[in-house]
Amino acid sequence: METKQVNGWRTATIILMILCLALAILCIPVLAPKNSGAVDQPAGAETELSSGTEPELTSWSADSAARDSLVAFVEAVTEENGADYIPVKDRIAVFDMDGTLTCETYYTYYDTMMFIEYCLVDHPERVSDELKEVAASIKPGYLADETLARNFAKAYAGMTMEEFYQYAVEFGQKKTESFNNMRYIDNFYLPMAEVVKYLYDNGFTIYVISGTERTTTRAIVANSPIRDYVTPNHVIGTDFEVKQPGHETEASNMNFKYENGDELILTGGFIQKNLNANKSIYVEREIGQRPVLAFGNSGSDTSMMNYTIDSRNPYRAEAYMVVADDNVREWGKQDWETKSAEYAEKGYIPISMKNDFAQIYAAGITKAEEQYHGRTWTAAAETETPVYDKAA
Repeated sequence: METKQVNGWRTATIILMILCLALAILCIPVLAPKNSGAVDQPAGAETELSSGTEPELTSWSADSAARDSLVAFVEAVTEENGADYIPVKDRIAVFDMDGTLTCETYYTYYDTMMFIEYCLVDHPERVSDELKEVAASIKPGYLADETLARNFAKAYAGMTMEEFYQYAVEFGQKKTESFNNMRYIDNFYLPMAEVVKYLYDNGFTIYVISGTERTTTRAIVANSPIRDYVTPNHVIGTDFEVKQPGHETEASNMNFKYENGDELILTGGFIQKNLNANKSIYVEREIGQRPVLAFGNSGSDTSMMNYTIDSRNPYRAEAYMVVADDNVREWGKQDWETKSAEYAEKGYIPISMKNDFAQIYAAGITKAEEQYHGRTWTAAAETETPVYDKAA
């Protein structure tokens, strides 16, 4: 009798355990996190945003039509059930850098001023007299073309990529004489930096497509207000030739291999200037799809703009052009009426620095009395010792 009773309790216990296990299994889908098993996504793209994140565009004028246009666009393309909805993976925005995101009037582009300082002030011993003469000859009205970019490449020949990157960062700490209280790295237009963050917060992937050399552009971006929103692999710029020491004259990189501990150095060779048609070509080759937003400031950006708003783009797309029409806070010389009409005719939305930007730079930065501060160079005939004079 006792044996039968014990067996009965054992049977009941087993049945109870089975029932508890079944109940636990049924509860797992309820208790598990909603994103359990989801594939990791890049930062900023974890979920499909059903509606636009509120803009924090505080450096823009309250009545800015360009600002309102951008906000309306973002709200439309992030509304999941809307007619213009764009999935996160296809929300790509491309920005030119010089004159669009950053200052280009101290007195000229970051990379040009860096070249002048490198050749005439910081490391004249490393460059030829020919390059010193080129650097000293850069005056207002000069042509920032491929020929000049080739000289930039020659100036940095022999530097490792790490050394070159570090010099670009160090140069940024120098103060420009074209503005009061401005280092070269303090070069971002606050309203445009806010646009980058606003787009990033709304699931956009941001690319910087610059005519400035790629490593220099990366150094600028990495030390800027947009550093958290643009990764180094999302920077596309002009390319200088890079090889390994001892292989600088090799016709093909197929003739040698990288080994542990090898360096990558600049040879002084030049590959391609990332302006005009090259911007659209680089976008196609490195991104692989059409952006839906493009921002520029000059004719050299129009290929990228047109590629974005091409009628074959499967999504709604817009392009914006910054007009340098502020000659009080900036050195802008463009006529708003003329440029805005020209851009509107091409299908771009113009942005007025004078009227759309409530604030351009960080507090305390103001326009100086003079913009241009050049340098002259002459080699002493007897000693061959270079002499440098600051010339206004």
